[in-house]
Amino acid sequence: MTDILKPRDEQDVSEAVARALAEEKTLEIVGHGSKRAIGRAAQTDMTLDLSKLSGIELYEPEELILSAKAGTPIAEIEKALARNEQELAFEPMDCAPLLGGKPGRGTLGGMIAVNLSGPRRVKAGAMRDFALGFQAVSGRGEQFKAGGRVVKNVTGYDLPKFVAGSWGTLAVVTQATIKVLPRSEAVETVLVLGLDDTRAVEAMSAAMGSSCEVSGAAHLPQEIAQQLSIIPVAAAGRSVTALRLEGIPVSIAYRKDKLQKLLAPFGELGKLGPRDSRSFWRAMRDATPFADETQNPVWRVSTSPSEAPRVAAAIRTSTKAEIFFDWAGGLLWVRMPGKAAEEWSVRSALAGRGHALLIRADPAVRASAQVFEPLEPGLAAISKRLKESFDPKGVLNPGRMYAGI
Repeated sequence: MTDILKPRDEQDVSEAVARALAEEKTLEIVGHGSKRAIGRAAQTDMTLDLSKLSGIELYEPEELILSAKAGTPIAEIEKALARNEQELAFEPMDCAPLLGGKPGRGTLGGMIAVNLSGPRRVKAGAMRDFALGFQAVSGRGEQFKAGGRVVKNVTGYDLPKFVAGSWGTLAVVTQATIKVLPRSEAVETVLVLGLDDTRAVEAMSAAMGSSCEVSGAAHLPQEIAQQLSIIPVAAAGRSVTALRLEGIPVSIAYRKDKLQKLLAPFGELGKLGPRDSRSFWRAMRDATPFADETQNPVWRVSTSPSEAPRVAAAIRTSTKAEIFFDWAGGLLWVRMPGKAAEEWSVRSALAGRGHALLIRADPAVRASAQVFEPLEPGLAAISKRLKESFDPKGVLNPGRMYAGI
């Protein structure tokens, strides 16, 4: 049985890594394990459970900053922010609906490790853009800090950008400071009905390029739209292209009128009120249309919006997969009809114009597939050197992303 280590503070984490080094063992880094089923199924000797490193340490609403320990649940952070009408603007995904876990189990450390970013990324930016600083323990067992507690700081290298999205392979984050933003007073969504993929991307691109300040743009083909429990979307009987507007009511009313005039040539228009809008964009954030309690593979494919219709068509032709669009076409969620990952079809459709991550699949499929986008030799060499700089003995999450790294 794998040993489970539950550190109470950063010193305990440092000692746990030092122990692993001394015993020549490897560590799996987890918070509450909500994303454990994503990535390569690497074999480790011990588990470093950070769930006891929990709690908000600093929250200054007037300064728009929050610091918390790595094991702090995102749900707890969002609850504290809501009391001050603030939010995590990058909308971190709750992986539970898609992976069949318990909702609200994601942690701050896990959010940073995978760079979780939702539909508002097209306007607000990614999670890594909101990471101001952190404390961590390297694979050498050394405690270190990076960044700071202000938006404009010049403290050393911008290591938060390296660590965000490293899947725990570079360092064990023990505490982090992030920037938060005021929550919008109101939200509404303009719908365009019956568009095919190409026309939908054109409509979303027009909306994003306008002065309407669209904060979310998604497209659902008819068969996927009908699966949602949001009545105006499910009852449309056609594909649905959705554009979100947020802000104060008077501003939304003005921008909605402009947006509707811009989109009128594309097709019949509809709308979602505040309640349905929040439900719809939560479903987009969490990939709820594919939360089917199966292990059918689900891919998260990033590409340029202009390439999205071609990529989607190529994947559908060879696999009969279901696909919906987020990030104005920059993100494709792909669900395969069977148990096979169909990796060759996905990667050949991309043809180097993007990258694909296998988010869900059963362990056997994950073990035989390249879960993350394969690295070119030059980039693989840089990644390996970076790993060796932080974790020369390969103690932390070895092989989680790539074999040998």
